Parts: sequence; structure tokens; C-alpha cells
Amino acid sequence: MKTQFSNYIEQLQDCITSKLEKLDGGATFKEDLWERKEGGGGRTRVIENGNVFEKGGVNISKVHGELPPAMQAYFGVSDCTFFACGLSLVLHPKNPMAPTVHANWRYFELYDTEGSKIDAWFGGGQDLTPYYLFEEDALHFHTVCKRACDAHQHDFYNQYKEKCDQYFWNAHRNEARGIGGLFFDYCKATDTFSIEQWKRFVCEVGDSFLESYVPIVERRKDTAYTEEQREWQEIRRGRYVEFNLVHDKGTLFGLKTNGRIESILMSLPPKVQWSYDHHPKKGSPEEQLVKVLKHPVEWIK
Repeated sequence: MKTQFSNYIEQLQDCITSKLEKLDGGATFKEDLWERKEGGGGRTRVIENGNVFEKGGVNISKVHGELPPAMQAYFGVSDCTFFACGLSLVLHPKNPMAPTVHANWRYFELYDTEGSKIDAWFGGGQDLTPYYLFEEDALHFHTVCKRACDAHQHDFYNQYKEKCDQYFWNAHRNEARGIGGLFFDYCKATDTFSIEQWKRFVCEVGDSFLESYVPIVERRKDTAYTEEQREWQEIRRGRYVEFNLVHDKGTLFGLKTNGRIESILMSLPPKVQWSYDHHPKKGSPEEQLVKVLKHPVEWIK
């Protein structure tokens, strides 16, 4: 399974970066191969200062070795080794009318001291963070997510949409990071759903990513915008950074397993503002976004 999924994320990385380079029409992804001294490594690809994307990364990693004590405590195990592989991406468009997007798809195995596999699971998802709210974009993104879920089990979309709303919640701000999508974790084999079925589901979601996001960027990338709208984008990017550094479990796992710092922090946007006690004007599009972020929305009725 780990070989199959490792091969899949390599191919998916090639597919996604190729499509995004064509969409940008200017910058290309810089590739950076790295090794982790405790075991494994990865392939980081970053695009910067493009026509469309101010910054973005599409990274794959395959790491293994001793599970650090902090992660043993987190998983409730002891004396374990692990293998983890996944693809993680974040894209920050230049135009504030185009949303930031995040996605990742991952597979994890745990082994006992004899090297026997004692646990295995999949996880992942994709979520959208707009700076200006366009309901047709939200509906499009969630419709593609639901279609991928429905191909495997009809309750998956509602279940994983709710988990996404719960997970990407900036509790210290009492607001969502964005307008959600899908989030699933610890997807393990059961009597009714095999690990192979989980793999097919995760791959379906991964394969749907470009369809969920690219049409939105194509619609918004050339929209005219003002300096004030750009400033709002940078203020909202600050909330994105806060979530990633305060709450995100993926960031925590990378830091506690001695992951590559440049790849872990690739998700952070290049230009951000923290304006003291900033509030948007009443009745403005900016206020409309903030109101939506205060309560999860059922985009598909």
C-alpha cells in the first residue's frame, strides 16, 4: 500500500504542477530535493512571483524512522517506528479576488519493535480561503468535493464537510479560516470498508482537486482590484498564518519529527499584515466575508 500511494502522489504532483504552470503563464515551479537524516525525504516544488500565483508550493514527502516521544504520546503508543507519505499544497494567488487553497492527501503506517505493521490509515482533504466571497465559487468547490465523496459513500460529504468546518476554526478569533471543503483523518480498515477502498476514495479526492480549483482561478485572476482590496487580502492572510502556526496538526507533526522547515513553512504567504484591532466597514464586501466566517454555511442545499 505504501508503495502504491507513494507512486500515486508522485504522479499527482507532476499533474498538478504542470497544470498550474500553464495557468500562471509566467513563473515555473522550482524543484528542491531533500533528505531527512532520520530517514526518508521529499520533493518540494515552489512557484513565486508569477502572473497568477504570488506564492505556492506542491510538495511530496516520504519519511520513516523512530517515532519521536512527543508523537508516541500523541498517538498513545510506545517504542514504535513509522512510515508516512503525502502530498501537501498551498496556493496564494496575487489577485485578492482569487482564493487561497490548501489540500493534502497522506498515508501513515506504524510498526512494532519487530517491524510488524500494527496500524495504518489515510487522511487528507482540501479547503478554500477566499478574501472576497463569490457564492458561485463556493458552490463550485463544494459541488466537486461532494461528487468525489458520493462516488464512494453518500454520507462522506456531509461527514467530512462538518469535520473540515470544525478543524479549520481559528478558536482564538472565533471564526473559520475559510469556507471549508473536506477534512478526514484516521481512515482505517473496518469490516465494511477496506484500506484499499480508503485508498481509492483518497485518490478520487486528489484527482478532483484541479477541477475544484482551477475554474475559480480562471474566473478571478484578471479581475481589476484596488490597493485597499489588496490590503484586505494581506490582513486576512494574517489569519491564515495564525491558524497554521497555532492550530495546524500537520505543522506540529512536521516540526516534531524534524521535518524540513522550508517545506513545512512553505504554506505561509509572502506578504501579510497585522493591523491593530482592524474591523471592515459596515455593509462592505469585506464585512460580508467576516459574517460568513462566523458560522459554517451549508453551500449545497
